[in-house]
Amino acid sequence: MANTRRAQAELPRDGWRLDRAVLIHADTCPDKRALEFENQVITYGDLANRVARTATLLTTRVGRGDRFAVYSMNHPEIFVLLLAASRIGAIMMLINWRLTPAEITYQIQDCQPKWVFFSSDFENTARAIANNISGLALMTVDEIRIAREGLRPLEDNEGQDAPDTNEDILIVYTSGTTGRPKGAVLSQRALRSNAVMSHDAFDMNSDDIVLNVLPLFHVGGLNIQPLPALILGASVVIHSTFNPENVLATIYNSAITQITTVPTILRALLIHPKWATTNLRSMRMVAIGSTDVPVTIIKAVHTRGIPLIQIYGATETSPTAIYQRANFAFNSVGSIGRVGCDCDVRLVGPDGHDVPEGHVGEIWVKGDNIFTHYWNNEAASCQAITEGWFHTGDLARRDAKGLFWFADRLKHVIISGGENIYPAELERVLAGHPDLIEFAIIGRDDERWGQVPVVVAVRVSSDVEAAHILDVFNGEVARFKQPKDLIFVDALPRNAIGKIVIDEIKKLL
Repeated sequence: MANTRRAQAELPRDGWRLDRAVLIHADTCPDKRALEFENQVITYGDLANRVARTATLLTTRVGRGDRFAVYSMNHPEIFVLLLAASRIGAIMMLINWRLTPAEITYQIQDCQPKWVFFSSDFENTARAIANNISGLALMTVDEIRIAREGLRPLEDNEGQDAPDTNEDILIVYTSGTTGRPKGAVLSQRALRSNAVMSHDAFDMNSDDIVLNVLPLFHVGGLNIQPLPALILGASVVIHSTFNPENVLATIYNSAITQITTVPTILRALLIHPKWATTNLRSMRMVAIGSTDVPVTIIKAVHTRGIPLIQIYGATETSPTAIYQRANFAFNSVGSIGRVGCDCDVRLVGPDGHDVPEGHVGEIWVKGDNIFTHYWNNEAASCQAITEGWFHTGDLARRDAKGLFWFADRLKHVIISGGENIYPAELERVLAGHPDLIEFAIIGRDDERWGQVPVVVAVRVSSDVEAAHILDVFNGEVARFKQPKDLIFVDALPRNAIGKIVIDEIKKLL
C-alpha cells in the first residue's frame, strides 16, 4: 500500500483546505496545464489568479456559510467557483441541468442561495426561476471573467479564523427516485478523504492527464477524478458534453491516461466504429461508476489490455467508498472492489448486526468521506446515519478475499415465500438480450407468495413473445427466483438523470 501512504502523507487530516491543496502548484509549477476546455488551456498560475479574484467577487454578496448555486454545463469556472468558495467559507450548490424548472425551483427554495451562476444555455430558465424568488442574483458563467477583472485578489491568509477542513463546501441533491430530493452537505474534510481514496484507487500521480465527460453537477463527475487530480497537480481535460468520437480523438491527441465512465457512456464508446482502431496506448485504466456493471462491457475493455476498475459509492459518501485497483482488476471481474483506504464498511442485516461472510447485507459506510447532514432535513439525516455509519440502501456480499459483490438496492428486494430475490441478479441474466431494448424486474404483490418477480420490458418488435424471453431463466437461476410474468411497454419511466424510476414502473402493473 505504498501509494496509499504517499497520498495520505500529502493530505493531512487537520488544517487542510481545498483551495490551498490545489493552488500550491501555482508556486511550484505555475506554467503547467491545470485545466483544458475547448482548446483553452488554464495553467496552475492562471487558476490561482482566477480563484483569488473570484473570491473577492463572491464576497460582494456571499458570506461565510452562505450558499451560491451553479447551473451550467461542464465548464472550468465550476472549479474556480468551488476553490473560491473554499477560500471564503461559502457553500456551492450544484444544479442538475437535466431537471425540470419546477424541480430546480424546489431545490433553490430549499437551499436559498444568494447567487446563481448559469451558462448561456439555461438563460431563459434561470431568469424565469429568478422572477419567482426574491433577492436572487444572477450572473452568467461568461460574465464572471469580466466581473472579476480589476478586482483585488483575495489572498489565502486574509482575515481571521479562516475556513478549514471542517467547513461545509458543497450541497449536492440526491436524484429523488422516491419523494423529494435531499441536499447532501459535504465538508472540505469529506473532499479530502475522497481524494485520498481516489489517489489510491487510480494510483494517481502528477503526470496523469484525466479526461472528464461526466456532468460536473454529480459528485461522480466532480470528485471521482477531476478534483483529486488537481490536488496532485495533474492535468484535467473537460468536455462540455459526451460525444464518443470526440472522446476517442481526445484520448489519442491529448495522451489521456485516465477517464471515469458510466455504463451508458462506456457502451457508446465500445460500439463506436473507431473504438477498435483508436490508439489507446496512453490509457493506464478506465473507471466506471455504477452499482451493477455488465461483465460483457468490462471484458470488452480488458480485450484492449486496459484494466477497467469499478468505483462504488453514493452522493453521501463524496462518493468513493469501495473500489477496485488496476493490479487486481483482471482477476476480480464483476466485483466492486475492496473497502477504501480512508473509510470503513460494514454489511448489516435487518437485525442491525453484521452478516456472515458470503451473505448479503446492506452497505454501511463510516469515515471522513460521508456527508455531514441533509440540508433542512434533520429527520432524514438522523434516519440515514447510525453512530456515524451511513446506510447506503445498497446490498452486497463480501467474499473471503475481502472483495465486495453488489447484489441490489435494498428497496428493490423481492421477498417471495420468505426468500429474498434480488432483481439485479435476474437482470444480469437478460443483459444484452437481442430482443429487448430495455427492461427492469420488480416485485408484484401475490396472494400466495407475498411477492413474485415480474419483467417489464421494451421489445424490439411486436413479434417478440413473452414466453420466449421467460425461457431464458430456465437453468440459469433457481425456479423460485424466476419471473412469473412479463409485461411489454413502450418505454420505461426515467427521471431527469436517466435512472429508471421503480415506483413509476409499479404503477404499470
